[in-house]
Amino acid sequence: MSLIDLSGNLLFVAFVAYLVATLLFGGAVKGGSKGESENAGKKWGSLAIVITIIGFVANLGYFITRWIYAGHAPVSNMFEFTTAFGMFVVGAFILIYFIYRVPSLGLFALPIAIIIIAYASMFPREVNPLIPALKSYWLYVHVITAAIGESILAISAVAGLIYLLKNIDLTKRSKQSFWIEIVMYALVLVLGFVAVTTTFNVTGYEAKFSYVNKDGATQEITYNTPALFGMHQSELLTADKMEPLANTPSIVNAKKLTTVVWSILIGTLLYGLIRLIIRKPIAVVMQPFAKRANSQLMDEIGYRSVLIGFPVFTLGALIFAMIWAQEAWSRFWGWDPKEVWALITWLYYAAFLHLRLSKGWQGKKSAWLAVIGFVIIMFNLVAVNLIIAGLHSYAG
Repeated sequence: MSLIDLSGNLLFVAFVAYLVATLLFGGAVKGGSKGESENAGKKWGSLAIVITIIGFVANLGYFITRWIYAGHAPVSNMFEFTTAFGMFVVGAFILIYFIYRVPSLGLFALPIAIIIIAYASMFPREVNPLIPALKSYWLYVHVITAAIGESILAISAVAGLIYLLKNIDLTKRSKQSFWIEIVMYALVLVLGFVAVTTTFNVTGYEAKFSYVNKDGATQEITYNTPALFGMHQSELLTADKMEPLANTPSIVNAKKLTTVVWSILIGTLLYGLIRLIIRKPIAVVMQPFAKRANSQLMDEIGYRSVLIGFPVFTLGALIFAMIWAQEAWSRFWGWDPKEVWALITWLYYAAFLHLRLSKGWQGKKSAWLAVIGFVIIMFNLVAVNLIIAGLHSYAG
């Protein structure tokens, strides 16, 4: 077995372990089945965290073996970065778990990590040589530190989501119950992306186009989903394939925009199917798993996760990023889309801490801020990486 095959197998083991651990955390939250003592729930929780650690070790093994095989840190493209992000989310959860011993965190954090890794698996997995802009030790320092910071901030969103599910009356129609269901809908959209990419990959769909890039040169591009949007001045080269409904300006990556729109369409269809089967909002189904959570403890976990994650994110996504930008492009700041969104994320969490410390925003307000913060992070990961062209487009 080659090193790259071993790496892939370790990632699969981690994925399965996280799935099993999620089910075990469900047993821990329920405190065991009817008739069992509370100790049974603790046993489920102990087994769940052991399986989670096994999965994390396997995930770390994937990361190390791929690093050895590639000769550089596996964070240079969307597949590598997103799998690393999922791994760091699990690592952050394990750390928080041993501090607070809250099994409900695992029941919600692990599925998010699973969805992130499933999302990553839809991108090309080939190990390619680094482009010149990435041949720097700052690749490790900047990207890994930023990902760790985002993963800790993700735990604050998990705690916030649990708090909201426990404290919002979902049996009544309200703005809060509506928006909590929107969060569930957004998670299903990611599954829509996985479904779309898997389906068209299995069918072997390919459509080649020529287009004019922003430098005025003609290039070719291959779509793996039917083209809803065409690149700037695109022309179909493959017979019997779908023509784009519209062309986009050169600043937009139309191929990736097409994938995103297909994901929204299929994800919405999937969400409707789930609602048809369960006959109630997804949030209502998830609410019983949050009922035993301690609201005050969830509020504390959410706040402390931001206290830890924010400075780490500041170091990785802003300070280290600007140092690398100066080294690679001879400027600290250039208003590239990724740079702008990193600044937006930083300003948002700075506002979070300001409102928490000076305005006393706790409870539901703080929980909502944490959840919205993770939505901002995921928008950067999905929309900014996949749609908007810029100096960081290699990441897509």
